Amino acid sequence: MNFVPFLNAGAPQGAGQGSLLMTFLPFLLIIVIFYFFMIRPQNKKQKETQKMLNALKKGDKVVTIGGIHGVVSSVKDNTIIVKVDENAKIEFTRSAISGVEKSDEELAKEAKALEEAKAAKAAAKAEKEAAKAAKKAAKSEK
Repeated sequence: MNFVPFLNAGAPQGAGQGSLLMTFLPFLLIIVIFYFFMIRPQNKKQKETQKMLNALKKGDKVVTIGGIHGVVSSVKDNTIIVKVDENAKIEFTRSAISGVEKSDEELAKEAKALEEAKAAKAAAKAEKEAAKAAKKAAKSEK
């Protein structure tokens, strides 16, 4: 007696491919979620940090990873000399710089630009409301 034909008799022919897709779908979704919530933001942050390090110039106020505040005295290929006191200069690798502090002038410029944007938005809103009122008045005259 040969029972092999009876084992496969109940299984449909195309069921293997559909179940294979359903098996891998959760794994694909997990990979997509990891990409959008972990990998992509990390790459974006790394590019911004590299851009900031490449843009360092003499006179920038910087903070190191260790928390040392100072002013960039000179910039070399892979290192930066930071002046931390009148007579104290320390040489750091570029990767040891965690951020650039914004000067008072830059902060004032940003605040001014923000105020101008708010004023422009308020003016556009007032103009839109005036146009609505004019339409309403014209409609009521008819």
